[in-house]
Amino acid sequence: MLIFGGRGGEHEVSLASARAIADALRGSGRYEVLPVGITREGRWISSGDPIRELESRARELAGSSLEDSSINATELVPTYEKLPVDLGTADVVFPVLHGPYGEDGTVQGMLELADVPYVGSGVLASAVGMDKVTMKKIFAFHGLPQVEWLGLDRKAWEKDREHAVREVESALGYPCFVKPSNLGSSVGINKATNTKELREALDLAAGLDRRIIVEQGVEAREIEVSVLGNEEPEVSVPGEIVVKEHEFYDYEAKYTEGGMELGAPARIPDDVASEVRRVARAAYTSIDAAGMARVDFFLERGTERLLLNEINTIPGFTPTSVYPKLWAASGLPYADLLDRLIRLALERHGSK
Repeated sequence: MLIFGGRGGEHEVSLASARAIADALRGSGRYEVLPVGITREGRWISSGDPIRELESRARELAGSSLEDSSINATELVPTYEKLPVDLGTADVVFPVLHGPYGEDGTVQGMLELADVPYVGSGVLASAVGMDKVTMKKIFAFHGLPQVEWLGLDRKAWEKDREHAVREVESALGYPCFVKPSNLGSSVGINKATNTKELREALDLAAGLDRRIIVEQGVEAREIEVSVLGNEEPEVSVPGEIVVKEHEFYDYEAKYTEGGMELGAPARIPDDVASEVRRVARAAYTSIDAAGMARVDFFLERGTERLLLNEINTIPGFTPTSVYPKLWAASGLPYADLLDRLIRLALERHGSK
């Protein structure tokens, strides 16, 4: 069973990931794929063609008509449910839900209650990986190198904005990056280079999440690795993100064609590559991740200091996504990667 869509802000990314995974699994001839979509309103669709239904809805919201999308509306007769009645019949569930209401432990908790094997991390690691403030606290506890950061909450920001601004300016200075703590795919991230931009960025982040994280800006290369496994995780070759026509690696750069390029393997010294893998594995095990994750780093220019940025427990699986491309560069093709993930899910469930 493939679960996708969802109520979060990365709905369209999830649809693209689900389309790629479904095509690959069906193409292998080894799997029967049952697609189950979740609408933006939180209703479940397991009848008809859920991927096409949600893709057509996304096009309508973007201003296109069904006719423009070449989808025949008469073919789409979905039944909307609170939960799919056939959830318990799946041999394994593959959640492809990026961000809140899916990557954050909510769906994982439901699958634990249903006693169904599923791909990826459990409730704890999913929740920690989603909440950047909690994640960074755990990384700090384990002594992993990070950029300087500060956590705020919406209530404190609204109660005394000037105090919050002074606190950020004193602790981090400019430039700094303001992020909602519980969103992924770089949604809601803004760079601030002065007080006015900081206020605007904090206002935006507070409108998206009740917890906010502010990070010190560093001049750095962006290095990422893919991690695969349960108790003995493997780490891919490092890759370098090269952003095109964008100031930093934001949502548009990630998901606009030509917005970024991935260099894999990254052109970094062997000792740095080894350290990237070591820290990635430590980050993965520190939150008790399982199945898969992408771990992101900064390699500071001038000092060559390696800084852990974050971990993503359900990374993108679109045709241009970094996670599968890094495994392909490491000798593990897309279809084989999906096989491994499904086997890991069954192994983890069987070991309970």
